[in-house]
Amino acid sequence: MSNPVYGKQAQTSTRDDKRSSLFWVLIVGIMLFFIWSPFQAALFNGQMLDFEKPVYWALTITSILLIIAILSYYKEFRLEEQRDWLAVMVVLLPLTYVLSLVSAASHYLAMNMVIVQCIYAAMFIMSLYLLQDRLGNNIIQTTIMSVAYLIIGFGFINWFGQWVLAGKLVDWFSSAVYQNRYTSAVMTDTNGLRLTSVFQYANTYAAFLMAFFFAAIFSLMKSKTWFGQLTHGFMLVPILVSLFLTLSRGGLVMMPVVFILLLLFFKPARQLLWIIHCAVSGIVSLAVLSPITNMGLQLNQTYNGATAAKGWGLLIAASLVAGVISWLIQQYVAPKLENGMQGWASQKFSNLWLPVGSVVIVGVVAFLLIGTSLRNVLPENIRVRVEGINFQQHSVLERFQFYEDASKLIADYPIIGAGGGGWATLYEKYQDYPYTSRQAHNFFMQYLVEVGILGFAIFMAFILFVFYKYIRGYIQHAEQRDSYFLYFILTLSILLHSILDFNLSYVFMGMLVFVGLGGMAAAMHSRPVKRLSLNPAAFRPLYSGVIGIIAIILVFTGLRFIQSSNASTEARQIARTSQSFDQIQAAVNEDLSIRPTHPDSLILLSSLYQAAYKQTQNEQFYTADEDLLKRGLKAEPFNKSMTSNLMSHYQLKNDNEKAFEILQDKISNYKWDITWYSNLIQQAFALGNQAREQEDTAKQQQYFEAGLNAYQQVLDGVAHINNLPKSIMITKPFNVTPEIALNTGKIQFMSNKPAEAAAILQPFLNEDLSNATNKEIVRYYVAATQKQGQVDQTWYDKLIQADANEKQQIDDLVALQLQ
Repeated sequence: MSNPVYGKQAQTSTRDDKRSSLFWVLIVGIMLFFIWSPFQAALFNGQMLDFEKPVYWALTITSILLIIAILSYYKEFRLEEQRDWLAVMVVLLPLTYVLSLVSAASHYLAMNMVIVQCIYAAMFIMSLYLLQDRLGNNIIQTTIMSVAYLIIGFGFINWFGQWVLAGKLVDWFSSAVYQNRYTSAVMTDTNGLRLTSVFQYANTYAAFLMAFFFAAIFSLMKSKTWFGQLTHGFMLVPILVSLFLTLSRGGLVMMPVVFILLLLFFKPARQLLWIIHCAVSGIVSLAVLSPITNMGLQLNQTYNGATAAKGWGLLIAASLVAGVISWLIQQYVAPKLENGMQGWASQKFSNLWLPVGSVVIVGVVAFLLIGTSLRNVLPENIRVRVEGINFQQHSVLERFQFYEDASKLIADYPIIGAGGGGWATLYEKYQDYPYTSRQAHNFFMQYLVEVGILGFAIFMAFILFVFYKYIRGYIQHAEQRDSYFLYFILTLSILLHSILDFNLSYVFMGMLVFVGLGGMAAAMHSRPVKRLSLNPAAFRPLYSGVIGIIAIILVFTGLRFIQSSNASTEARQIARTSQSFDQIQAAVNEDLSIRPTHPDSLILLSSLYQAAYKQTQNEQFYTADEDLLKRGLKAEPFNKSMTSNLMSHYQLKNDNEKAFEILQDKISNYKWDITWYSNLIQQAFALGNQAREQEDTAKQQQYFEAGLNAYQQVLDGVAHINNLPKSIMITKPFNVTPEIALNTGKIQFMSNKPAEAAAILQPFLNEDLSNATNKEIVRYYVAATQKQGQVDQTWYDKLIQADANEKQQIDDLVALQLQ
């Protein structure tokens, strides 16, 4: 090949006239795919219908590209060395997800993760062979950097309030545009406005920016042309400013770690240049950060063209200043450093001195920005975030709790895991306090949850082997270091940040990682594997045939799933605007004919059957609904909506005992869902009181005890929450509600325990007696006090004054002969 890689070199074409037309089809296809994919919300695997179709399109596209790659690189398939075996080993990654289907908590989400892993495996296989070609490698690196810069520019278009322009630029091919606006390119949360660009999530955008900040500096130092140096230098300020605008503390914390790790791979002269470029871009970025932040905050409230133009002018001017300085450094300073530091570079451990010193410098800068008045140079919203960087702030404590809860989940699904989407499906069962997070905020923990120890061990062995072999080759072959180091930067940066967040739930980010791994493998220190080698004549048709057949199957699978997703989306749209049973059913059945347990369509059809049964009392609808829900719950046993529909199904025929059994049996799955407890206690009273009226003492006691046990679980949960660190934010309410207090008080009253009933009800007495619940609480409270012979006259008078009929109801309660 034209540019030998580390280790045994592969023989590929060196001249353009020897490259096949398939090579160019593959290159153009990958380029277009990389341009398309980030604007589909970065292909977020959002575990719901709204996000799934772009992922299925990605599967179809990558499978077609893989078929082209197989045809193009057929002669390169062999099992002669370690690199070749990686093309086989990567197939194990989706296979571990296929294996986890056996114990999957959600078949739907698990299948989606199989699809995602197939995309990653395909990208790796293509990259492994394509990037061994010098021209292919250069084109892909240029494409990746260009797309990254487009994403950063797109973010600023939205930050400066020009969201209509941004939407029109991409709405012709993007599924993330709604009403001419790219959804949540600037998101709002409790911290205010946060820049997200295409990702719709600030922390993942921060991980992306961190990776490409270092990639841009490396590209700047590697470039031999003034245009390349100026371009990459120009982009450093927009990247850093964007990083601050994400308000991501994780990005700011992880950035110095990656910065120092990457320093270790350079000689002293380049280390010093690395530090200088970071310093220059950092100083210029801080100089313009406050006005750009304030203008963006203003423009996202009220757009003003003059202010937007001023913002763009300031950003471009600052970027030009940094770009020119960086170009001058590369032109005049870099050569002198390279020559002047050769003696230093020859000394043992010379490449460790500056990284060690940088640790001290980073510590000092962090102290100045966090602990001194220097932090006042930052805009207020960013300063507040920076000041909050410590191990006691809520996001850190919450992540630690996620990891602890994930460990409990892993203990129950240790070997092959809970399947793709296992955390999203099961976290409510294992959470230590009430929170809502369908992501574990740690890619590695989430991976371990999904595929267990077996799958995780295979994955870690795969990536660690690639890293080990690449780093070894990097050390031993200095002449080739620049050719593939970009892939190492991107992969290392994204994976390290993924310790703190769910970056690889964005398939686009995962593609960057696996293309990066493919690039590292293409350049790795590879040795022959004689004992495991197969004759290429035998291996080529076998490997090509197997991968080709799988790719063809995946193409049709992707197309069928797209058809399914379209039908489900159409059914939802029809249901919003039409009451036509036949129209909705037809669309839903089209989906379910492809995916028989697709949750969205199954739940919609169940609701349709139940509505039809209520209107017609036709038993066919009732039977069809029951069969549908039982089939769905077999594949999705933890789906709360399906479970709730099954309870509603039984209540259609007043079979409240079966509904109550479900409430009681499934409470452990939703132990911090206060609504679940409220419904359980309400049903416990209703069924227990019914048994009392029927003089069935055993059943009365059974239901009343179930209600009281649930009430005690609520009290225990509230006590546990009160003992949590104050910095933890409880985003999901969990407390004794008036409804819970009322029904528990009624249980105690009917159990002939008026003192206990009064004690439960008293804290919830409310003078707004126009509210039915408040009125009933006062009624039972007053009756309970009368039962004890010490009526609360004040509340009695208030209730009678509000409703004279209450006197008779109180008398009836007091007159009850209770046991």
